[in-house]
Amino acid sequence: MIIHIVMWKLKEVAEGASKEENAVKIKEKLEALKDKIEVIKSIEVGINVNLSDMAYDVVLNSQFDNLDALNEYQNHPEHIKAGEFVGAVTEKRVVADYVK
Repeated sequence: MIIHIVMWKLKEVAEGASKEENAVKIKEKLEALKDKIEVIKSIEVGINVNLSDMAYDVVLNSQFDNLDALNEYQNHPEHIKAGEFVGAVTEKRVVADYVK
């Protein structure tokens, strides 16, 4: 099992919306991928409530059977489409993938 975690710091305003509005849009877009990409075993997107400057705004926690499935997910047209929006509203991104 591969666990794929991504965290984003969002721009204060982007794509005509506030950081808070864009966080909700990211959550909706990414969680909707579960019904569109078969290799996703689970996906959860959380919106941060920690007010620390060190905290990131949105976190993705997803699971895949193996690295091939993760690669398929990352290259799927629906993921790429969602990623275009996420990239447009993001200031900084960090990622970790690990074997469970």
